[in-house]
Amino acid sequence: MPELLLLCFMLIPQLVAGIYAKTIGKSFWFWFFISFLIPIISLIILLILDSKKEETKPKKGYQLADHVKKNKENQKE
Repeated sequence: MPELLLLCFMLIPQLVAGIYAKTIGKSFWFWFFISFLIPIISLIILLILDSKKEETKPKKGYQLADHVKKNKENQKE
């Protein structure tokens, strides 16, 4: 019975890494297994990836040229 409790306790970093990765849009299973190899470092890497994601501005997409915008507006009228 104590072995089962120890196993559950040792799975906590892997579950935390997997769930946190899923919340920031990464693969749960990839980070779950990576955290078996490097438990604490994988959590630090996830935190760094998340902070870099917030710093980058989202792409707005392509802007239409002025003459294309005018043609679209004329077609709507």
